[in-house]
Amino acid sequence: MSYVDQAALVSRFGEGELRALAPDGSGGIDAGTVQRACDDAAGEIDGRLAAAGIETPMVPVPGSVAAIAADIARYRLYDDQVSDAVKGRYDDAMRFLLGVSRGDIKLGQAATESPSSAGDVQFNDSRRVFRGGGF
Repeated sequence: MSYVDQAALVSRFGEGELRALAPDGSGGIDAGTVQRACDDAAGEIDGRLAAAGIETPMVPVPGSVAAIAADIARYRLYDDQVSDAVKGRYDDAMRFLLGVSRGDIKLGQAATESPSSAGDVQFNDSRRVFRGGGF
């Protein structure tokens, strides 16, 4: 099960970018190439989370997982021509998955529950931010 699809990638990154990354030979987007990248992203996410004991595939899909799946799929589409920005987003996605697998980040609402991504991620940090006392 993919966490992202071609329509979501076009929405996030633009049709022109996808046409350049997965050309179909007639000026369009090769849907098979894009689907493989989306499936690879899902496999990477599922593999990292399942290794940490998290049930996969995730249904419904949390919005944060859909977002990182898009970044991973995009990175896969760039292959060996990846830019620093795309590589940075992929690295951020890997750090996010590591945080989830360690239990530092809890996944919240599903993407289908709210159009907003607010509340998708909760950080669990045992450090105290504020100490008691007056102002």
